[in-house]
Amino acid sequence: MEKLRIMSNNVWCCGKNQPWWIERGLDCSSAARSPKFAEVYKETMPDLIGWQEGDSFFRKLVIPAMTELGLNYDIIPAGCTSILYNKNTLELRESHFVIYPDDVPNLEGVFNNVNTKSYCIGVFKIKASGKHIVFATTHLWWKSGSPEKPSYYPHSDEAREYQMNSMLDALESLREKYGCPAVAVGDLNAVYDSLAVKAAFARGYRHAHDIATDFADERNGWHYCFPNGYELYDNPLPFKEGIDHILIKGEPEGFVKRFERYTPDYYMPLSDHFPAYIDVEY
Repeated sequence: MEKLRIMSNNVWCCGKNQPWWIERGLDCSSAARSPKFAEVYKETMPDLIGWQEGDSFFRKLVIPAMTELGLNYDIIPAGCTSILYNKNTLELRESHFVIYPDDVPNLEGVFNNVNTKSYCIGVFKIKASGKHIVFATTHLWWKSGSPEKPSYYPHSDEAREYQMNSMLDALESLREKYGCPAVAVGDLNAVYDSLAVKAAFARGYRHAHDIATDFADERNGWHYCFPNGYELYDNPLPFKEGIDHILIKGEPEGFVKRFERYTPDYYMPLSDHFPAYIDVEY
């Protein structure tokens, strides 16, 4: 049995410093934040990292910063949903990157913003065991499906459900091809009881939180960090209000040991999403 750590991380696409931050002598630009993300990965040492909002500029900053810290990672460059993997433990077999279309069949509206909503899938061989694992990261459409919310946009919930199923179609094909577990991570912009998550459950996926044998973090994994400022606290809303998820299918018994959020104080000005990760044995 080999141990792997698998992470989902929305890194906040904010290339330039913003007025609120400048007025306080702070810097929220990608250039300022990228070395801190390298420190996060040095401290946590994930074998797989699924990004959201990690654009090409951010990629060019973080990978060298990780190398300077002695980390041996490679990347599948895939728009804003790239995959990073530890070359010491994993070998890439194949990968696929898809940008979700603007339109959704039978729904009126546009459900992508400047091609940022997409998925990337990689198939990896674990060097120590020769076993395979299929890994996907995605970022789904962001607006709210609730009319009372300021960001309301009609059919948003249904659009996320459609996008989820689109990714799962590709993920299932590869899972069956290699006969191995599939792990899908991402900022789904949807809570546990949403159409998007329920679509995965209907296809046999389970939430890592629900099957962790040793520890399951009950926090929602979100806090305030935006161009107009950030706050130094961990949002107390419960787990089911979180929107960063890790979903699994085809796993052996006892696969997930821990489901956690990484929340050191220094992370607070880096992104509004805390990294979510799992420790697995396979």
